[in-house]
Amino acid sequence: MSTHPPAIPSFARLIPLLGAMIAITPFAIDMSLPAMTTLATQFHTPMSDIQQSLSLYLIGYSAGMFVFGPLADKWGRRRFVIYGLLGFMLSSTALALTSNIELFLLLRFFQAFTGAAATVVIPGYVKEIYGKDTAKGMSYVMLIMMLAPLIAPSIGSLILVLGDWNLIFAFMAVYTLIIVIVAFYKLKLPSDDILTEHSQLSFVKNYKTVLTKPGIALNIMTSFVISFAYFSYLTASPLVFMTVFGLSPEKFTLIFTTNVGALMLATAINSQLVTRFRTDTLLRIATLLATIAGVALLTVNTLGMSYQYTAAALVPLMGCLGIMSVNADTIVLMKFQKEIGTASAVIGTLKFGFGALGGPILALFSTHTAVPFAILMLSAVMLAGLLQILNRSHLIPNESL
Repeated sequence: MSTHPPAIPSFARLIPLLGAMIAITPFAIDMSLPAMTTLATQFHTPMSDIQQSLSLYLIGYSAGMFVFGPLADKWGRRRFVIYGLLGFMLSSTALALTSNIELFLLLRFFQAFTGAAATVVIPGYVKEIYGKDTAKGMSYVMLIMMLAPLIAPSIGSLILVLGDWNLIFAFMAVYTLIIVIVAFYKLKLPSDDILTEHSQLSFVKNYKTVLTKPGIALNIMTSFVISFAYFSYLTASPLVFMTVFGLSPEKFTLIFTTNVGALMLATAINSQLVTRFRTDTLLRIATLLATIAGVALLTVNTLGMSYQYTAAALVPLMGCLGIMSVNADTIVLMKFQKEIGTASAVIGTLKFGFGALGGPILALFSTHTAVPFAILMLSAVMLAGLLQILNRSHLIPNESL
């Protein structure tokens, strides 16, 4: 009998498509970052209101994952991909045409809510394709997805040079139209047709199954605390660099792109390491390194050092957060078979829901410096480490990690 591991199915060719699908969220968030000051001027509203639109987007995305995750487990994933992408495309088109701040905020919520229908099913597809090597598959998807935040701010800045902010959302609509066409013809996996692959539980029972799984609670908490740190950076970085440090949109875009590059590099490294080391081991090592970087971030800002030091401390911190996120999510997903959409929804709802709190918390403790931001980042990483310590006795078996 052969001892070689089974080959990755031919469906692995769909990984670029899945990465492109999940990229609609960073495109929706990051392309608009350079336009925040422009939006505030156009809508005659304070910069803080535009900043909170990011939090509103995260709330909408969180709500969408909560609703659509269990439904996808029960009725199949493909229909939610198509309907979700279409909803995202239509709301992006409407955003390009709006001139009212209240309608703008409402459409941003709807854009996120519908987009969640498409993206919440992606971890389930990845697990179907890669099986026990799900962490490797998720790393590949995240690597492709991270191209979006790497290039999105630059695209947003270029669009602002060539035209108005409306074109940013028009670009999103066209991008999503292309993705939905490709998905309609190419995204067809066995689980989409085999009814026995679907959960037979109700909406509520799907959630009960996931939330009562032994040893799952601390793993899920670790995942959303890591995400809280990331979204705190995402929400606060324009304010920190463009308002506190007074950088131009172009310089901010360069710093933001550098940090996304660190995320991509770390994720690429993780995709190779997960075949050699336990997933929980990689998670603990990355958490330790992130804590060191977080201490450095707080130190340079407490001492009032220039923005270059803040940017330098963020590079290793963001890279570690990328490794932490992929491995923490994989630990949770590997515990389930038919309820992966619900598990993804639980993770996503908590991630984006608590991530939305980053902006308001930083606004509440604002000192017109980057110190509150640094404290929040370090606190989140240290809490993730504490949760891992508490969870050591509940980890899933070695062969699954």
